[in-house]
Amino acid sequence: MIKGLGASSGIAMGPAYVIPAWDWEFPDKMVDATELSFEFERLYDGVRSSKDELEHIKQEIREVLGQEQSYIFDAHLAILEDPVFMNEIQGIISRQYKAAEVAVKEVIDKFVDMFDVLDDDYMKERAMDIKDVGNRLLKHLLGTVEDTPPPADHAYVLVAKELTPSQLVHLDPASILGIVTMMGGLTSHTSIMSRAMGIPFVLGLEGKLIRPIQNGDMVIVDGEEGVVYVNPDHETIELYESRKNNWLLHQERLQEIAHVPSMTEDRKSVRLAANIGSIKEIDQALKNGAIGVGLFRSEFLYMDRDSLPDENEQYDVYRQAAVKLEGKPLIIRTLDIGGDKKLDYLPMQVEDNPALGCRAIRISLERHELFKTQLRAILRASHFGQVKIMYPMISSLNELRQANELLAQAKQDLSRRGQPFNPNIEVGLTIEVPGAALIADVLAKEVNFFSIGTNDLIQFVLAVDRMNDSIAHLYDPYHPAVIRLLKLTIDAAKSAGIPVAVCGEFAGDIRALPLWLGLGIEELSMSMQLLLPIKHRLLTSNHAECERMLEEVLKCGTSEEIIGVLESSNSKSSAS
Repeated sequence: MIKGLGASSGIAMGPAYVIPAWDWEFPDKMVDATELSFEFERLYDGVRSSKDELEHIKQEIREVLGQEQSYIFDAHLAILEDPVFMNEIQGIISRQYKAAEVAVKEVIDKFVDMFDVLDDDYMKERAMDIKDVGNRLLKHLLGTVEDTPPPADHAYVLVAKELTPSQLVHLDPASILGIVTMMGGLTSHTSIMSRAMGIPFVLGLEGKLIRPIQNGDMVIVDGEEGVVYVNPDHETIELYESRKNNWLLHQERLQEIAHVPSMTEDRKSVRLAANIGSIKEIDQALKNGAIGVGLFRSEFLYMDRDSLPDENEQYDVYRQAAVKLEGKPLIIRTLDIGGDKKLDYLPMQVEDNPALGCRAIRISLERHELFKTQLRAILRASHFGQVKIMYPMISSLNELRQANELLAQAKQDLSRRGQPFNPNIEVGLTIEVPGAALIADVLAKEVNFFSIGTNDLIQFVLAVDRMNDSIAHLYDPYHPAVIRLLKLTIDAAKSAGIPVAVCGEFAGDIRALPLWLGLGIEELSMSMQLLLPIKHRLLTSNHAECERMLEEVLKCGTSEEIIGVLESSNSKSSAS
């Protein structure tokens, strides 16, 4: 048995297929000064070809795994467009008279080495992205193709020193039983993709093998325990065949509860909805028992294109979503860009701190026609289902009233046209700014619902930029200040008689379920892959016990104490 880290749960058994490590070896080729322009052209051609390839991969991933997973390759495109990265390459070519591939290799090695020495797992994993992009660029410069194709006649356990997202996406997922890598991290893009694809994955075996895994070796991958067996004995094989059958049975049983009412043992109902970014995700969300869409990220309609989507294009997407849901709720968050999400064709001022800058509702309130175009599209779609509007990043009553005034104008536009819509469409907002949470009682009087966007709320409460890798460890959902602000918001919504949901990543954290039950949350909206595990835990939870547990949580002074109380509650639920 070799102990690693479980990056994606599940059990896999099968023959190994080993991907050889890319070890580039070529001479330190020098070029004449008269050849510099040719080398630059080779470089630019390689970059263009790499970008085209990445765009094609993004489209494939979007269709198979959904919009969110495709953004992994946005990070790769960003590297190719990074002026620091490209300037380094160009500088080596122009100043040292080196061939394009030599310059690219030197810059890759420099950045990878720089990130690898940092005592930060996230930064180490970003080094993998640089290596992946660099390898792609080198292949185009050298005209190299990958060799040793995977077996076509049987499924296999994929083994590699380190596995890049590009390597994974070029393989048939139906043939991959499991994945084993010597290096990598739990938050790497490859780990994220493996979880989305449902492939068991164990990483971190570097230095732990007596001998390298060979093609054809029998391998067992236990993604739950984070262990790997190579050429195990008969007893171990029998044990894991039994465990695999039990695991598959558990997955089948999870699917069986998809349409069971989501309520606790003592009959407290909690609606479980899905966060989506495209129409294609709706079918799987409904299959997993979602009561509707608690967050439709409309900004995805604006991305990966050269111009703003017009009203009819947006209307068509929203209408299709409403029809697919057959009367189930569809909450559409209006355009939420800025910060870490930008549109190339929509110029915005460069800001020192974009997370606190002109973004989300602030952009919509500055660009009235952009906002009203979207509002008209949503209103028209409301004729076909239970469509609701949600404003992002509201921080004051004035902003809410301005948004509602523009909504009223959009309604007037449609009335003049004679186009049908729901005049009583429900309007809500996301509580993701501490200022909004502190005046939640005031805001609650002028909306139909709240949805707590925990991702931004946590970073603003704790003054931690969640995109800043050097302080990412301070981003703590269980910080007592976060819990108290959540309670303040939820209590204000209850007093006003409006529903409040949670739609940030925290909603899908299974450890937090007793907290949500204790706080009285009646709707959680999350990634569709998390719906069934959360429901499974919910069905064995006790609402009254969670309310009592909340009293303990509110007395805690640290996140460690809070997590301890919650884990104790989860243990009781599991035992029951």
